[in-house]
Amino acid sequence: MLMQVDRQSAVWSGMPVAEPVLEVRGLRISFPTRHDTVNAVSDVSFSIRKGEILGVVGESGAGKSMTGLATLGLLEPPGHISAGQIFLGGQRIDNLPDRQMEKIRGRRIGAIFQDPLTSLHPLFTVGAQLVETIRLHLRLTRAQAKRRAVDLLKEVGIPAPEDRVNDYPHQFSGGMRQRVVIALALAAEPELIIADEPTTALDVSVQAQIMALLRRLCDDRGAAVMLVTHDMGVIAETADRVAVLYAGRVIEIGSVEEITRAPKHPYTSGLMGSIPPLQGRVPRLMQIDGAMPRPDAIPAGCPFNPRCAKAGPRCLSDLPPLVEIAGTRAACWLYSGGVN
Repeated sequence: MLMQVDRQSAVWSGMPVAEPVLEVRGLRISFPTRHDTVNAVSDVSFSIRKGEILGVVGESGAGKSMTGLATLGLLEPPGHISAGQIFLGGQRIDNLPDRQMEKIRGRRIGAIFQDPLTSLHPLFTVGAQLVETIRLHLRLTRAQAKRRAVDLLKEVGIPAPEDRVNDYPHQFSGGMRQRVVIALALAAEPELIIADEPTTALDVSVQAQIMALLRRLCDDRGAAVMLVTHDMGVIAETADRVAVLYAGRVIEIGSVEEITRAPKHPYTSGLMGSIPPLQGRVPRLMQIDGAMPRPDAIPAGCPFNPRCAKAGPRCLSDLPPLVEIAGTRAACWLYSGGVN
């Protein structure tokens, strides 16, 4: 439904309708339990175009990382996709056998995870790991792959790459290790990069450098980026559009400018209100009382209703649809016929 609206808007504006790099339609991820089935992600839909960064934001447990893992084909059993479809460049990939997904991972989809130490093998030099990844996906000789490895390290800002290519991961700082991980993600020139909390383990100044690097590489290479994070500040500085997840559902999606300037959903307003302003002072930052429900204890109606100051009787019984509201889409009864 979301992509139908996007394409129709493009037709109305006279813009050419391009196939999105990534399209997720009605994704549901389920985990069977002894007594029931728990849905960690429910009816999630979004798309990412070439050269675009989509920020996927929400609290821990909202379903952000689970959506990224599903796209990579890396869900741990018994978790599985129980409904919906995932398309990469127009090709459906959620139903592919493991052997075919192995060829897509790394070649067409690159991944950047939050802890670079766990993403790099401590017993091999970064050059050896880059060369292995490059040769796995591209038909290059070892010498050609080594040259490409040096070029990638240079592109991501590693000083003296001809020398550092022979170093081991422990010889790099945290920020430099994350740059190496980004180089690995770019090794086969993928169409899509999934960056899952790529700056969590880094200090603030290094975070800014890594996000600026990711933005530049996206612009230069034209890759689509799915940026998973809980930090609205990172989203506001880096992303083009934002999908806000809560309790496994998209509750608001739109441009960064619109959502940061005038968020529609009460939860998104709370997230934005909790960010200190760069200029001026506020007497008190906004606080969202309570906690997000567990996947096996999501309330009836709107899942945010126990924490929402604007909730009415309808919010307690009916699940709100995602509807168009002044440049964004939000799932809230305030905009879909009233809360009463």
